[in-house]
Amino acid sequence: MKYRQLGSTKLKVSVIGVGTWQLGGEWGKTYTQQEADAILDQAKESGINLIDTAECYGDHTSESLIGNYIERGRREDWVIATKFGHQFHEHMNRSQHWSPQEVISQLEASLRALRTDYIDVYQFHSGTDEAFDQDELWTLLHKQVEAGKIRHLGTSIGSNDNLYQTERSNKVGSEVIQVIYNRLDRKPEERVFPSCEEQNLGVLARVPLASGYLSGKYKPGAVFADNDVRNAHDRNVTISKLEEAERIRQHEVPEGMNMATWALAWCLKHPAVTAVIPGCKNAEQVISNAAAAQYISGNHPQSWKA
Repeated sequence: MKYRQLGSTKLKVSVIGVGTWQLGGEWGKTYTQQEADAILDQAKESGINLIDTAECYGDHTSESLIGNYIERGRREDWVIATKFGHQFHEHMNRSQHWSPQEVISQLEASLRALRTDYIDVYQFHSGTDEAFDQDELWTLLHKQVEAGKIRHLGTSIGSNDNLYQTERSNKVGSEVIQVIYNRLDRKPEERVFPSCEEQNLGVLARVPLASGYLSGKYKPGAVFADNDVRNAHDRNVTISKLEEAERIRQHEVPEGMNMATWALAWCLKHPAVTAVIPGCKNAEQVISNAAAAQYISGNHPQSWKA
């Protein structure tokens, strides 16, 4: 595994993280604690120390599965990033809650679910610019930093071209940007990444496998289950992405190389990207994801090998 400093923070994170939306039950499967444990056991064995979750991956369901695992080991071995701003109600049904008081309640609920005294990176979760522009909210969050409940603040931008929130990171004290970035969607390269580099922000690339389209598992014409979030994607867009992914597999992925591994390594080669946070349905996928680290050169601005 290789590690990088997360922007201006002193956090040293594995270049491969574990995305955990799937643990909330919206990717075609409901997880038991044993299944979640197997994923996190393998992550630890592979040298991964970064876990990304959210309050609305289920009703703190993902956080609870992680928390039950973490409390049986050493909390300091992990960098946990979670988010705020939403309340899960049922499959793909959430409401938004951005008042400072509501956010503090969400923070306390996340701490309880994660069974921890502190969150390493607490992220504004895909909110509007109006919700972002609440001085009272950021002031209250910084008080939680001072109290030790949060180590660092971040912003998970909803649109991967949201320059407004990205540019104001230093102003509000947000040290990390989470953004959609993958071989099928390179939009952040145009405006968001230059701003991140200018401000020395850590960058977590989410959806690096393009919702699994770059995993190599799905061919053009693939259909997803009713309880799989991808079933809600525009069908024509899905067809187009699957066709483009197949073209990439044939013409860009080296022969004999796992496509998912290649896709993660591709993201990590951009100098603005600190780490990728792919989802994984089982321990085998964790191994495949972790393998991408070996293809990262040592000339990234902040890289260590272990």
